[in-house]
Amino acid sequence: MRKNLGAKPMLMPQPVLIIATYDENGKPNAMNAAWGGQCGADEIMIELSPHKTTENINNTKAFTVSIANSAKAVACDYVGVVSAKDTPDKMEKAGFTVTKSEFVNAPVINELPMCLECELKEVLANGMYIGKIKNVSIDESAFTDGAPDIAKIDPLVIDPIGHGYYKLGDKVADAFKSGFALK
Repeated sequence: MRKNLGAKPMLMPQPVLIIATYDENGKPNAMNAAWGGQCGADEIMIELSPHKTTENINNTKAFTVSIANSAKAVACDYVGVVSAKDTPDKMEKAGFTVTKSEFVNAPVINELPMCLECELKEVLANGMYIGKIKNVSIDESAFTDGAPDIAKIDPLVIDPIGHGYYKLGDKVADAFKSGFALK
């Protein structure tokens, strides 16, 4: 028997996204965002309430989206619970260093292995920020046999109901292939 819960934010797994921007003085900032995902081959959509980060995106028209990993779970949570308006050195306290993206006017967080480098395409009235992905960069340490390795990227996911962060588990089947066994 199923139990009806109503409309709840329970699509799982939900990736933990770290949005990074430059402020008006070129200082890097980052925030944790859990409501987003890729919405096309080269677009990402993220729901954001007003923050210093959204001010920065609106000013620079650019941002990066790094995939949080389990090794940096505490630092990734920290940039989500502390505002740059109150803690201007939050990037340093999180232990994050950055390199300027070659493709957009936004910082790439060096300590997180995967980053989508985006230019702002549109902001919808409900706070949905749509970005055009100009480049995806992945640290060389997260490759196996010349291809990105999800186990080495180690994406962090969030349980939005139980408020916990989790690692992904083992591969259980081949996508777009294993289902043919039922044909």
